[in-house]
Amino acid sequence: MSASKVLKAEARPRVGKGAARALRREGKIPAVIYGDKKPALGITLDRNQLTRLLHAGGFMTTLFDIEVDGKKEHVLPRDYQVDPVRDFLVHIDFLRVGANSVITVDVPVHFVNDDKSPGIKRGGVLNIVAHHIECSVPASRIPEFIEVDLTGLEIADTVHISGLKLPEGVHPVTHDRDFTVATIAAPTVAIEETAEAAAPAESETPAD
Repeated sequence: MSASKVLKAEARPRVGKGAARALRREGKIPAVIYGDKKPALGITLDRNQLTRLLHAGGFMTTLFDIEVDGKKEHVLPRDYQVDPVRDFLVHIDFLRVGANSVITVDVPVHFVNDDKSPGIKRGGVLNIVAHHIECSVPASRIPEFIEVDLTGLEIADTVHISGLKLPEGVHPVTHDRDFTVATIAAPTVAIEETAEAAAPAESETPAD
């Protein structure tokens, strides 16, 4: 599970586009904390710190304790916006979570032991179908990732969600079908050679 991280924040008394632009010029990010049947709370955070955390990976499954005016808000990032032109953070939404909260999150999938897959050793290609899996999980047990062990997999083998050992309390939201997470595909060269072999030979036109 991702450990909680502490963030220092300031209350944001002013709202609106003009106030948000002014904050960004000061190197701050406007954000909002909502949920848990409490009023929404506007805050500001340090842009450089948030940018580093976002690019470090696992941001959307990390719990944060945000300190505002001497009080802590236990939250989970739910959404963020990036400037479409200059590609920097412009806003973040945080959801309050309680100890018994059950939430839906996209958990990253990590693949391990590719060096122990006979299919990959023979040139097979790991075809990842699901980079994230949408899961229902207690807020106190959000996993950093779901691990897929590739040991022993051959070419044409398929990894289904039913074949994964999920952490305790973690359940895929899509439970009505056994969806594919990844496959070991045949090498591209082998596919091309098979296609060429199956193609009919060109008929020769007799010379006049």
